[in-house]
Amino acid sequence: MGVVNGIVIALTTAIGVYFWSSSMGLSLVIAIAMVISMVMAGMSGAIVPIVLTKLGLDPAQSSSIILTTITDIAGFMSFLGIATILSSLL
Repeated sequence: MGVVNGIVIALTTAIGVYFWSSSMGLSLVIAIAMVISMVMAGMSGAIVPIVLTKLGLDPAQSSSIILTTITDIAGFMSFLGIATILSSLL
């Protein structure tokens, strides 16, 4: 589901960025970073509560902090990483 959600949001965002900046490279960077971020959010949203339950912790209390940290780091690093790799297109 993270892949489908990521692709839909990535296409919508990429179209908006293209109309705003007229840069195909920036649109591509944003789209790829959004897909990676959404996939990571979906995977961590499924895995973190299971791991916390196995560790004997309450997933309702701890999941939000851990999930927010994971998705923020994944989104930020994927955007910067993809922008660095595709910097010739920017």
